[in-house]
Formats: sequence, structure tokens, C-alpha cells
Amino acid sequence: MTINSQNQIWEVLQSKDRLLIIAGPCAMESRELILETAQRLAEYAAKEEIFLVFKASYDKANRTSIHSFRGPGLEKGLEILQEVKESTGLPVTTDVHHPEEALRAGEVVDIVQVPAFLCRQTDLILAAARTGKIVNVKKGQFLAPEDVRHILEKAYSTGNSYIAITERGTTFGYHNLVVDFRGIPIMKRFGCPVLFDATHSVQLPGGAGNASGGNREWAPILAYAAIAVGADGIFFETHPNPDQALSDGPNMIPLAWVETLLKKFKELKKLVAGWE
Repeated sequence: MTINSQNQIWEVLQSKDRLLIIAGPCAMESRELILETAQRLAEYAAKEEIFLVFKASYDKANRTSIHSFRGPGLEKGLEILQEVKESTGLPVTTDVHHPEEALRAGEVVDIVQVPAFLCRQTDLILAAARTGKIVNVKKGQFLAPEDVRHILEKAYSTGNSYIAITERGTTFGYHNLVVDFRGIPIMKRFGCPVLFDATHSVQLPGGAGNASGGNREWAPILAYAAIAVGADGIFFETHPNPDQALSDGPNMIPLAWVETLLKKFKELKKLVAGWE
């Protein structure tokens, strides 16, 4: 389902019985891959009447190895995202790493995303919020849920109230992450929407030696659990052939799974809404 305005996105995030989906490939490997994936996601979302924002990164600045693929860069990446918006009608998001990037990206994207490792960077949070766009901050793997109040305080100081937090697992040690699902209702107590990142939560940071590993088969299970405890949205990365992907392949969901997953996510969200 196409979303035409920031207000509509925010309305979905605050809805009791509707779920926002953020999905797309980890990195912009090519224009063709991005447009193909975006078109298929748009078709799946329209069929299931579910709200979907397309995500892809123009620069994977946080990679295990200096030799890892990073992406096409800011300007080329924003051109591709603009083309996605025009060709599919989907709103778009991407992650930013520097304050000046946030301001530039805010001219194109509908949601400005702050990566988990940068969630304490005050200047970046302020710049993202000053775009006036919805800002989605990934909770750092090193933060307790209660500590996101400081992130929100920084963002709200700009006058922007469109701030969401995404849970993406907590560092457990020896290449493992663990998800404490209590964190989702704890963070929702601060009055902000909370999403769940299903694919990065099954990542094994550095687990493949010179790259991160992952266990993609667990991503849907964790997403179901997040919806059950009240998540307002689900974030996941997907790729037509994850095993050939240039970034985060082991934890990305195959594009062929997505249509069925969207249906299940939607049904579960409505069921959970009936419990309240």
C-alpha cells in the first residue's frame, strides 16, 4: 500500500492494529537490483494491504573489513532512492552517518535512519531531527532500553516529535547478540513508536572471520515475538539471492519469503490488537 505523506506513516506507527514494515536490501549493490526488489516489495505490500517503506544503504560505513563492499555513495544512492519513490510509489529510508549527510538525505527520504553504533552521537541525532522528517534511531547494541530516553530528549529538543526507536538486539559476546523482548514495552513507555529489526538481531557480528555471519532462519520467529509484545513496526533486510549478497547475506531474508511473511505479520498484529 502506497503511503503519500509523513503524516500517514506516523499514523500507521501509532495505530493499534496496523503494522509498519521497513524492508529492502542491506546495501545498494546496483540500480537494477534496487529497482527490481523495490517493485516486488511494492507488489507484495499492495496485495496484502500493508504499509511498507523501502530501505537500502548508499554507504555501509560499519563493515568488519576494509575490503568489504560499501555502496555507491551519498549522491548516487539518493538518486536511486528518488527513482524508487517515483517508480513504485513507496516511501524510502536510508541510514546516515554524519550530520551533513542527514541534512542532504532529508531532502529525499521519508524517514532518516540513525545506525545503532551512532545512536549516542549528539550532533548526528540533532541534525537528523532538524530535517523535520521522521527519525528512526536504532538502539545501540550496548544500551539498556531505559537509556533511549536520552536519545529522545536530544531529538525532541529540536522541536521534532516524529521520533521512533528500533530494537536490534544486545551484544552478548563472542559474535552473538541476544534480544530481550521486555525492551519493547519498556521503550514504548516513553511515548515513542518502537520497531523491531528482525534481521540484524540474528546477525553474528564478525562471526565469519572477515565479515559478519547470521542465522536468517530465526528472523521470522523473532519478528513474531516482537509483534506479540507490541512492536509498532518490523524492519528486515531482504535480497533476491542473499547467499550472493555483498553485505549481510547470512542474515537477510530471501525475497521469495516476503509475501508469506507480510501476510502472517498482518494477521498477528490484528490478533494482538484484540488482546488490549
